[in-house]
Amino acid sequence: MTETNSTDVASIRQAALRHLARREHSKAELADKLTRKGFAAQSLAPVLSELVQQGLLSDERFTEAYVRYRSSMGYGPRRIEQELRERGVAEDLIATHLDSSDEHWLDEVAEVRQKRFGPGLPSDYKDRAKQMRFLQYRGFTHEQINRAFRQD
Repeated sequence: MTETNSTDVASIRQAALRHLARREHSKAELADKLTRKGFAAQSLAPVLSELVQQGLLSDERFTEAYVRYRSSMGYGPRRIEQELRERGVAEDLIATHLDSSDEHWLDEVAEVRQKRFGPGLPSDYKDRAKQMRFLQYRGFTHEQINRAFRQD
């Protein structure tokens, strides 16, 4: 390993650790950020693999934290699933940590609807459609949305 190569590896590691100190990242997301900073893609793989082996970088930990954070912000399973895919998380991890048939999503969709539009159900079709579009944008399934209007 040449001196410039080892310096490059040290710089990559340092930059990666700065990102990880702020919050969890997926491996793909961190690689993308480091590539945009100007680091060579072929130099990233060994550094990222080392961080994974040391337990400093974990897609599973990232997925867990991301699902918890986004659901607490009022987003539904479909939206969170799409965002995780965009961040390079593997399908099996998404399936493990995000079950859209889980009953807690019914409570979440009702809470989001009530927080945005108040406790009463909409009186006409136009208001109901508006609320349904909002909940669909937030990433809730049609079944969850329909049950939210029956729960009140």
